Amino acid sequence: MCGIVGFLDERTTEEDKRPILSAMMGEITHRGPDDSGIFCDGAVALGFRRLSIIDLAAGHQPMANEDETVWMTFNGEIYNYLELREWLIERGHRFATLTDSEVIIHLYEEIGMECTAKLRGMFAFVLWDARTKTLHGARDRFGIKPFYYTMPGNRFIYSSEVKAILAHPHVVPQINETSLQHYFTFQFVPDPATLFEGIYRLPPSHYFSLKDGQLALKRYWQLEFKPENKPLSHFIEGTRHLLTEAVRMHMMSDVPRGAFLSGGVDSSVIVALLRRQEKLSTYSVGYAENKYDELSEARRTAEVLGSDHHEIKVSAGEFWQALPHIVWHMDEPVADPAACALYFVAARAGQDITVVLSGEGADEVFGGYGIYREPAEVRKFGLLPGALQALLVRAAKFLPEGTKGKDYVRRASTPLAERYFGNALIFTEEQKDKLLPCRSRRILATAVTAPYFAACSHLDDISQMQYLDFNTWLSGDILVKADRMTMAHSLELRVPFLDHHVVEFAATIPAHFKIAENMTKYVLRQAATAWLPQDVAYRPKRGFPVPTREWMKREWLEDVRAQLMQSNTTEYINKQYALDLLAEHAAGKKDHSRRLWAIIVFQLWFATYIEKSIKLTQ
Repeated sequence: MCGIVGFLDERTTEEDKRPILSAMMGEITHRGPDDSGIFCDGAVALGFRRLSIIDLAAGHQPMANEDETVWMTFNGEIYNYLELREWLIERGHRFATLTDSEVIIHLYEEIGMECTAKLRGMFAFVLWDARTKTLHGARDRFGIKPFYYTMPGNRFIYSSEVKAILAHPHVVPQINETSLQHYFTFQFVPDPATLFEGIYRLPPSHYFSLKDGQLALKRYWQLEFKPENKPLSHFIEGTRHLLTEAVRMHMMSDVPRGAFLSGGVDSSVIVALLRRQEKLSTYSVGYAENKYDELSEARRTAEVLGSDHHEIKVSAGEFWQALPHIVWHMDEPVADPAACALYFVAARAGQDITVVLSGEGADEVFGGYGIYREPAEVRKFGLLPGALQALLVRAAKFLPEGTKGKDYVRRASTPLAERYFGNALIFTEEQKDKLLPCRSRRILATAVTAPYFAACSHLDDISQMQYLDFNTWLSGDILVKADRMTMAHSLELRVPFLDHHVVEFAATIPAHFKIAENMTKYVLRQAATAWLPQDVAYRPKRGFPVPTREWMKREWLEDVRAQLMQSNTTEYINKQYALDLLAEHAAGKKDHSRRLWAIIVFQLWFATYIEKSIKLTQ
């Protein structure tokens, strides 16, 4: 795992490029504390920070081919690189190292940027082809590895993290107000935009080519749900085979490795498969206040599987104090409290190991979110006569806001594409009208979701929900916090559930096997009984939950009030509305914890990256 930075600029001399590169690289030292490198050639400047994982002595970057006409910087891991290396050797290529990085260079020489489709792993890389004066770049299928870019004044500037782009003298941070509206719907900004005006993410499954100032993007892989009419046993056995293979491949490293363990089925499967191969350290996070402690299930699972288990307990005060550092590492606001838990457990794991495996992606791949039960729950409403449906819709309008009956009728009478915005609907459009003084016109959340629903409208409702989450929630929330919170502690995180062979197979599972017997991830749970006790395989979803709801009523109440009062974000946030939300929450009238968290994270981000009143460094 590493960090890459660079730019293409015809007007800046090499003498001036080097200090700019150094400043950019300095912002991401945490991504690669072991080594650094710079390459400048005419218009191009490439910078690199390395965290050594494979071929520790010979993996220096930027790396070139034999005649130094192709240069590359690469962040990630290619798990099938040995197989590709053998194929390339048979075709006459010669290698100077044992790294996966060098394989990509030779694969590019052989088949161009179509090489991306051959790669099995997680990656973000840039290639400079001096022969054609073209800069190429690519990102893995799911966005496990980050890639940001901007193009101010005919320059192309890129990095693994936005903070490095902001270190370039020609980049001035400004807020994208369309993205701000989307942030307060989704709790993150969906691809390809960011909350920074003019700074973008390279979308997952894409590569680009930049020549003569013209940027061209191309998709090289597309997730397709194709349910197959086969028996349950086919999907169980296929899942067992492919997960076993994926975990084996993800073990590749020349440094110590371990796993996160929450006690749920996802992380427990990873640990069980790892433990079959080697002794293993596992890591969990809990809370100093015993009533919030979720460590017992992870502890019991570790005992059953025989891992060397480590726990960290964090207090409400420690969480609050760490939040500015977490926001700095995240680059842009992601209002997911689980990022804080991940930050602390990664800090503990980073004391012992360099590579950690985790269960991210399992819920999207196998249908693990509770909201995926909704289509079955609302189906009964659709079976009622039309006149009765209309009567219930009218009657529900008179029920108090937030009552179960009102919410059920609203969901059941609204098409999926108009009611489902992913796992987190933070503020409704009406609530955003009250929250955002800058909202001169509504940018509806459906502007983001409609193209995805249009692309999968032929699928069943559960698959449509999965498709949306794959294209928004997974890359915008889950994988962003996974990358940033582990890289904050120079820890490489690997996610075997997002091996694309596993994902493609899971996309053939029909809806009635995704959720069955009132259990989510039914196929995965059935497959897991080969490795886990039944009580673990069937255990409800865990993760690393954070008790923000209760902390905001007590331990954090005055801190939250002070934050809302003192923030200089009145241009963007209606302070009185935010304080009213806090008052209702503290009184126990409504649970506004997710809305308040989204506001707080935005305010801290604003102070760090726009106002720059909070100054943090490595």
